[in-house]
Amino acid sequence: MVKTASTMLPLGTAAPEFQLSDVVSGETISLTTFADSKALLVMFICQHCPFVKHVQSELAKIGQDYSQQPLGIVAISANDVVNYPDDSPEKLKQMAKQLKFNFPVCYDESQEVSKSYTAACTPDFFLFDADGKLAYRGQLDDSRPSTDIPVTGKDLRQAIDAVLQDQLIDFEQKPSIGCNIKWKPGNEPEYFG
Repeated sequence: MVKTASTMLPLGTAAPEFQLSDVVSGETISLTTFADSKALLVMFICQHCPFVKHVQSELAKIGQDYSQQPLGIVAISANDVVNYPDDSPEKLKQMAKQLKFNFPVCYDESQEVSKSYTAACTPDFFLFDADGKLAYRGQLDDSRPSTDIPVTGKDLRQAIDAVLQDQLIDFEQKPSIGCNIKWKPGNEPEYFG
């Protein structure tokens, strides 16, 4: 397992457009899906990564805790399924159902959406405000699989709350740490590595 950090895309960056299928419903998901939301959380995850497994219950809990708030959430996986079959759309669908995710989980087969967000690791989090501008990118919290720090989602939750209340995020944004996205051979982005 290679520890990889977020690229820390510049704050204020506009949310890149995408059109991907939800592995559970088959519906096409895009930015317009979340047009009525005050904030949009885009999470890059996968099924097999120990860093994602460490926080997956908290991701489900965030979905539940904010279900009555104007927060859109989408999870995207881009891992090369030829070399990492545990991250196939079928396995992602099983994961979403098992964890009772109440948000779409999409598979980015071309990996182009992940590149447009400069996603580098799983998990990687990008929170956009009502204007579609990046307000937060970074870690869920300080917990890692190798620590005894409990998973609380503190950093991400603080950021979500601030955006929903039209407040500035006034704390240091620390990069997320996780497994590197498993790029298809020859498809590694310039910012990676």
